[in-house]
Amino acid sequence: MLRVAVVGSGPSGCYTAQSLVQLDPAVYVDVLDRLPCPYGLVRYGVAPDHEKIKSLQNNLRTVLEHDRIRFLGGVRIGAGGVPTSRLRELYHAVVYCVGAATDRHLGIPGEELPGSFSATQFVSWYSAHPDAVDDGFVRAARSAVVIGVGNVAVDVTRMLARGAAELSPTDMPQPALTALAASRVTDVHMVGRRGPSQARFTTKELRELGGLPGAQATVDQDELALDPAYLDPSSLPAAQRRNVEVLRGWAGAPASPAPRRIRLRFFLRPVQLLADAGRVGAVRFERTVPDGSGGVTGTGRYEVIEAQLVLRSVGYRGVPLEGLPFDTERDTVPHLAGRVLREGVVAPGEYVAGWIKRGPTGVIGTNRPCAKETVTSLLEDADALAREERREDPLAAMRAEGAEPVEWAGWQSIERAEAALGASLGRATVKLPDWQSLLNAAHGIVR
Repeated sequence: MLRVAVVGSGPSGCYTAQSLVQLDPAVYVDVLDRLPCPYGLVRYGVAPDHEKIKSLQNNLRTVLEHDRIRFLGGVRIGAGGVPTSRLRELYHAVVYCVGAATDRHLGIPGEELPGSFSATQFVSWYSAHPDAVDDGFVRAARSAVVIGVGNVAVDVTRMLARGAAELSPTDMPQPALTALAASRVTDVHMVGRRGPSQARFTTKELRELGGLPGAQATVDQDELALDPAYLDPSSLPAAQRRNVEVLRGWAGAPASPAPRRIRLRFFLRPVQLLADAGRVGAVRFERTVPDGSGGVTGTGRYEVIEAQLVLRSVGYRGVPLEGLPFDTERDTVPHLAGRVLREGVVAPGEYVAGWIKRGPTGVIGTNRPCAKETVTSLLEDADALAREERREDPLAAMRAEGAEPVEWAGWQSIERAEAALGASLGRATVKLPDWQSLLNAAHGIVR
């Protein structure tokens, strides 16, 4: 019998666990997570109004309910928790699927002003991540700037432009719903430093912005025309060509009296966040133009866009986990086909999968082949790993050493508590928004 720990219960961790039990009938897997809830970014990163993507939780649930897979939530690995060296004593192998836990910065003056946040912070708040802080994101804002043109940027733009009627049926936590319902934001500017043909959002996400009740999406024809591929999109890949076609339609649309406006802007590079009464009040951008090599160059011309809320959405990055090697240039753990490398040498029994392995690239489904590659490497090593004696029950050992893992039954208790909360508010299931309420629910404590 081979006992494996998978650290992280998002798509990468679940697909890793699934591949392990499918490919080897003698493998038993514990899926560990710092949070008492499973599913990672599917629970805490997918926008609440995207029910189809959120329904992927049902597939991940099937994985975690497998009779050779055990979910153990509320288990911190590394600093302040179970050391990585201790995991290797308890398991024949450990696969780290810890994702890319933080965001990239712009590195410009004023970025730390009150009212300036990462999109990750905003998403965590409206997704009820227990680490999130209610910083009054929309409280004083009339105009918002979202820096970035990927799907996360589209998500946060859409959340700012949606009305309470569309958000109420979701599982958004009640405090976030109340705040967004009271929001006075009327203008949302989503800004990219390059052109429409290089934007990273998908056409489906883009089209959603054009169909929001009470909002109109617009784009500047002159900015679009700066992109050579916009003028002749025939050479673009199909996905980018469809994006250009959608934007072309918006550029020619007549103005609408909609109470909220979404403005997509291109070829603008943020250079400074400007203060107003001690908070962010505007963003200064430099106009860019294509440099002929796929990038852009500055023109020395500037534009200021008013904003009391600025959300940067310029990418995620991995963070070091105590006890594991880390490549600070790539923000990943060095590996060979998923096998962790320590100073260039394979570390027996240690593996990585997902974003901490390859960087924050791809979609949810990209994690399947990534996980399978890692599992293939692990199972090639299985004979050598199985010779290591492992007699302790990891769950009993962790409890004896002060950890309080939340098992699957505890997670089911959380689900019931969230359903009850939703019913009491006249809504569907509503997420519990903080650590204490989650842990109380996991342990059957009613408040």
